[in-house]
Amino acid sequence: MLKLAIFAVLVAAATAAISSSCLHAICVVESGCQPLGCKYDVNGNACGYYQIHAGYYSDCGSPGSSWQACAKDKSCADSCVRAYLNRYGTYCTGGRTPTCEDYARIHNGGPKGCVHSNTLGYWHKVQTHIG
Repeated sequence: MLKLAIFAVLVAAATAAISSSCLHAICVVESGCQPLGCKYDVNGNACGYYQIHAGYYSDCGSPGSSWQACAKDKSCADSCVRAYLNRYGTYCTGGRTPTCEDYARIHNGGPKGCVHSNTLGYWHKVQTHIG
């Protein structure tokens, strides 16, 4: 049991979580960091602070009472985005610790978003709000 606990701590330490400043910058780009209602985009309905889609919500572990309610609740939405990015953070980094750029592009383009050139414009928007 102790070995399992130590392993879990080491794995957690090896995977750096998204910084608060990076998370906030994504929030600003997505909604002005406001609890927006749902709107349709090319991938379906997106809701709340981070414009979370139903599939993203499922991938983040479905916290809170529902997808739309969580997306509009800042604490729940933060938890969802952090969980999603922790889950997929190294999918396109070759095992290295993800950067804010990686996280932003994954948020925008899905698990392999940080290798797709179509997410670079999104990253440049996020970059202007970091700090």
